[in-house]
Parts: sequence; structure tokens; C-alpha cells
Amino acid sequence: MGIVNVTPDSFSDGGRFLHFDRALEHARQLIAEGADILDIGGESTRPGAAEVSAVQEIERALPVVRALRGGPVPLSVDTSKPEVMRAALDEGAAIINDVRALQAPGAVELVAQRDCGVVLMHMQGTPVTMQADPSYADVVHEVSEFLRARREQVLQAGVAPERIVLDPGFGFGKRGVHNRRLLAQLGELRALGQPLLVGLSRKAALGEMTGRPVDQRLVASVVAALLAIQAGAHIVRVHDVAATRDAIAVWDAVRQEQP
Repeated sequence: MGIVNVTPDSFSDGGRFLHFDRALEHARQLIAEGADILDIGGESTRPGAAEVSAVQEIERALPVVRALRGGPVPLSVDTSKPEVMRAALDEGAAIINDVRALQAPGAVELVAQRDCGVVLMHMQGTPVTMQADPSYADVVHEVSEFLRARREQVLQAGVAPERIVLDPGFGFGKRGVHNRRLLAQLGELRALGQPLLVGLSRKAALGEMTGRPVDQRLVASVVAALLAIQAGAHIVRVHDVAATRDAIAVWDAVRQEQP
């Protein structure tokens, strides 16, 4: 899953692709590099980010969705607002990627009425507050139970299980130790029986482990993606599609030769 941030303030590339022409060029480049899905977002969810209005989010993201619909890869829209979800799906988006796991009023009902995929993510707090003082007694168990409960509510609303992907929410209300523990024990989340999405690309957790600033985390991001895949992730959400695909190709070629 290649990341297209149509925002001025995303933690890694905020502002670089805010304008339509540059966002579209970037999206097409990610497709050329081998992205299987594009995830388009018009609102930053970095730590401390303030919310934007649904109108502003639509104005940023929808022109890109409209320009890319019918293309070679399905489009995901990163949003928590039902108004944005509806507009994106009407324009041809195939997936709703929601950091709030469809908890906004009307979100579950809207997705249940549409034939789209949905990513349910765990987040402790909100983007404004989530890194203030995240705390868990057992992060793997608590994240797992949250995702289990959200999945059950979405299933009860009428969403078919094959449409649901779960995301533990690396970096969303989690300290470094929480992120490391979740990655090390990702297999426990696989036991929920849904495909898993992992997004660790360029995140602060990798900076904490390597001492590298955000623009020097390519190697760490690729390694993290490989570790996630080895642990059972079905989708990795990344900024650097070409490098990640190369690493996966080498890993997979060697894996196929194992007895």
C-alpha cells in the first residue's frame, strides 16, 4: 500500500504533495514502482495534528481519487469522517482506512451499505493527545481485544468478514516499547482471523531504535516491513514502494528455495 498524503502537515512528507498535480504525479510514480493499493489522505494523523473539516478534507483528497479511479490499482481513502467516506466511495474508492475504526456516528452504517473494504485501526486517544502519555497493562492483549470488539460490531452491522482488515496502529498512542512488543507478537493478532495491515514506514519508533531523523529511515522502514510480513502481515503501508518491493522479492525468492 503506497502512501499519498495530500496534506500540509504529515510527519514525513507534509506539503510535498499538497497540490493536485504533484499528488497525482506521486501517485502514478508509486503505481509504476509496484504499489498494489494507493492510500490517499487529506488529513494528517501525526501526533499532535489538529482536525480539519470534512469539506477541506474532501477538497484535498477527492480530486486525486477522481483522477485515479478506474486505474490499475484499487484506491483506499484514509479518513474517519462519514461525509468524506461517502464522497470517496461515490468517486470510486474501494477501501476506507479509518484510524478510529468506524467509531464516528454513522460510519459503521455507511460502510455496511457499500461494497467496500475497510481497515479498522487501534488508537489510544486522538491524534492530538495520543502520544501525551500512552499506557497499557498488556499492549498486545488490549489492542487485540479492541480490534476484536470493533470487528464484531462491524460484522453485526452487516459488513462481510472478507471485507475487514485489522491494523494494530503502530505509533498511534504507543511508546517505543509498545510498538516493539506488538511487532514481536504480531502472530497473536493473526489469531483474530482477519488480514493484518502494518504501517511502520518512517515512524518515530524506527527513529528511536536507529537514532535516524525521519528522512533517513529508509533502511529501517524496509526492515520493519519485512519483519511484519514474516510475522503474518498481509499489507504493509509504506512511503518507499520500490525499495520495499525489492526487499520482499529477495526474501520471497530465498524463501521458496527452503526445504
